[in-house]
Amino acid sequence: MKIIADTNTFIAVALNEPEKDKLIRLTEGHDLIAPDVLPFEIGNALTAMMKKNTLKKEEVVSAWEVVQQIPVDLRHTNIKSALTIAIKYNLYAYDAYFLACAKNLRSPLLTLDLGMQKVAREIGIKILE
Repeated sequence: MKIIADTNTFIAVALNEPEKDKLIRLTEGHDLIAPDVLPFEIGNALTAMMKKNTLKKEEVVSAWEVVQQIPVDLRHTNIKSALTIAIKYNLYAYDAYFLACAKNLRSPLLTLDLGMQKVAREIGIKILE
């Protein structure tokens, strides 16, 4: 099965957050897919955590290296489709990129973001839980 994985799932695995084991269990044996903006969003999330002092400077690069070990198929981002979702549901474009990808590929979404889960259900995207 192809699973669209949100940025927060990669961060949770890289930083050994409590959800890590569940995320690995849910994705084991499946193909992970994400919009091609994923690496940029991960880099931004890691440096945002550093700026908020929730991640040490020396942990940023090591977390990135862990993320790089997770196989993921990056797909072209349909920005127009994503913006349509973002506007309709009052979302950030970055969240809508993942929703548009899941909708386009008719694949389930894996995210820790409850708001994204709610919108995904509203537009007919299955959520992996």
